[in-house]
Amino acid sequence: MYFFLSNLSFLDLCYTTSIVPQFLVNLSGADKSISFGGCVVQLFISLGSGCTECILLAVMAFDRYAAVCRPLHYTVIMHPRLCALMASASWLVGFANSLLQTVLIFLLPLCGRNKLDHFLCEVPPLLNLACVDTTVNESELFFVSVFILFIPVALIIFSYVQIARAILRIKSAAGQRKAFGTCGSHLTVVSLFYGTAIYAYAQPRNNYSQDQGKVTSLFYTIVSPMINPLIYTLRNKDVKAAMKKVLWKDSDSR
Repeated sequence: MYFFLSNLSFLDLCYTTSIVPQFLVNLSGADKSISFGGCVVQLFISLGSGCTECILLAVMAFDRYAAVCRPLHYTVIMHPRLCALMASASWLVGFANSLLQTVLIFLLPLCGRNKLDHFLCEVPPLLNLACVDTTVNESELFFVSVFILFIPVALIIFSYVQIARAILRIKSAAGQRKAFGTCGSHLTVVSLFYGTAIYAYAQPRNNYSQDQGKVTSLFYTIVSPMINPLIYTLRNKDVKAAMKKVLWKDSDSR
């Protein structure tokens, strides 16, 4: 669990670092622009981080499934080599898809002053700038969204159905709470991240609202990565014990 959490933490760091500095610069000054090269880099890193997180959350759901449903075989199933392989595959698939989407979007001819009505360079608003018919790009984007978003969601739902069945078979209430506690944080993160990402990428372009797109993008690019550490640490007894030690030391020193 801690191995995958460290990957998620580093991923969220990459995600927010690729977006927030430029976002703050545009908010604080009169210049609201971003260079072409900066837009390419931002799209590649942010999209790659988002796609990787989609797959990594599914991997973490499988880890929770093995912990709750196969506790006696957990160390055999989730051995270090498999964990490293699944984490590496998440990063590889996520950034390979990002490279493909970045190349395809910037091969399109863009019109006019290239005014992007958004706070970051993202595929849906960039498609709106194209001077040509983007039906093929939209179809390709929808297909990739199904693969990157819906297949991991299906795996997560399957894992949690099996987890729920295993928890209901536990006779003691304390055991049920402990089993649910190992999954509650992950389930909260999945709900926040996938709900907004699916809304942004899996709907038809003719139904796409720019203002609603900004709000949903804000959630899965900034809000969700920001509160992920709080969600996980506040439910972790080791972290809470360490925080109590630090707070007690501070109070004693005063």
